[in-house]
Amino acid sequence: MARSLCLPKLIRNDTMLTLQVGVQTVSLGRPLKNGLIAAAKMGADAVEIDARSELRSEVQSQTAIRQFRKMLGDLNLKIAALAFPTRQGYDSLERLDARIAGTKNAMQLAAALGAPIVVNCIGQLPSLNEVEEDDEARKRWNCLQDVLGELGQFGDRQGAILAAETGNEPVDRLGELIRLISTGSIAVAFNPGNLILSGFDPRESIGKLGSLIHYVRARDAVRQGTGNRGSEVALGRGSIDPPALLGGLEEQDYRGTITIERRESADPHFEIGQAIEYLRNL
Repeated sequence: MARSLCLPKLIRNDTMLTLQVGVQTVSLGRPLKNGLIAAAKMGADAVEIDARSELRSEVQSQTAIRQFRKMLGDLNLKIAALAFPTRQGYDSLERLDARIAGTKNAMQLAAALGAPIVVNCIGQLPSLNEVEEDDEARKRWNCLQDVLGELGQFGDRQGAILAAETGNEPVDRLGELIRLISTGSIAVAFNPGNLILSGFDPRESIGKLGSLIHYVRARDAVRQGTGNRGSEVALGRGSIDPPALLGGLEEQDYRGTITIERRESADPHFEIGQAIEYLRNL
């Protein structure tokens, strides 16, 4: 079974839970340094940075990494996670070796920057019934197991692990897959907005994933009608019940940061600032 890691816990005092709130810098739509300064001014504790689109020219040497870490320290920020989004998942054989190598590079960079998590969508997850009955589904499932086992071992050695983001499949499948991996640590990046848009209940999903959740992207959304239509909205204005969500995470002894994601906004800077204030006031 995938092992639990000792990640920073949500800070608790005698009377209340103190949230560690993060900002996804790419959501701000600004150059990285400007985004970091904005996140610090908003009162964020941490940031999530996109390793592919934001860090390519920032950390090309050990000296650059030290300077970048110093800048973060001066801003009183830590890196909660690096994002490493790939066009295809680890279930596809097309350019798979390149995706694995790129993910390992991102994990090494995350460790060098002091980030415990690298986030990516891992691919399409067939159900166990499909795995038993369909050869292609079985191949995808086995491929995912093999690759995630390899990445899990690598992450354990580096000190930064891969977290699979919840997507459009039932979380039962993701939990089953990760729990079958015995050769390394793989975690879950919990995204309630993704689950809402796919017709799933985030609160119920927390109970199914349990201690596998090591990272949370606070994205809110609403669905329209009975189809797959829906849209992202400002945190607290959609189908998420944030107090209940945080209560569910606390029940699972969640260890990590609540990172605000806002991709579909005309004024992300304002709305992310409002979301930080909203979470602080819960």
